[in-house]
Amino acid sequence: MHLSGAMSGTVEAARLAAQSASVPVEVVDSRSVGMGLGFSVLAAAVSAARGDSLSAVVSSARWCAYGTRSFFYVDTLEYLRRSGRIGAAANLFGTALAVKPLLYVNNGAVSLLEKVRTASRALSRLEDLAVVAAGSEFVNVGVQHMGAAERAEGLVGRLRGRVPKLSEVWVGEIGAAIGVHTGPGVVGVTVSPA
Repeated sequence: MHLSGAMSGTVEAARLAAQSASVPVEVVDSRSVGMGLGFSVLAAAVSAARGDSLSAVVSSARWCAYGTRSFFYVDTLEYLRRSGRIGAAANLFGTALAVKPLLYVNNGAVSLLEKVRTASRALSRLEDLAVVAAGSEFVNVGVQHMGAAERAEGLVGRLRGRVPKLSEVWVGEIGAAIGVHTGPGVVGVTVSPA
């Protein structure tokens, strides 16, 4: 199970390595990153713990990956500019207008969903997106942040009141591999089938 092949060459490298393995190896592209990847790993682990076959474990992981939705907002566009995700002109424009971009994982890649003007509006919109993604099915939710624990906990509290079939909630800081692109203040929410 690996992070999205659209974001990294890890999946393709794993597929190449699997061809020469002496045991059966299935490589699964999570089509995500962070908790989007984590929920697929958990689905595979639950399936394996039940004693399911390799193909059933892979199916569980892929089913979860295709049903998972991740949304996030960044406090500043500067880190996206530094990592080459946006140009200097877009960064200047965004900084001058205090634009807070809402991003999402779309077909395995990070895409701009919309722009809002303030952090509080961005968090409110993030909450609304998570509620819509949850729908009326049982879901697990992961809220991740970097240096924004208070914002993340506030979002979790509001989601507990708005998502009727919330199975489990996970809260934590994002890792350095993601944080280098987003910078401090990022808050993300991942909604996954339970």
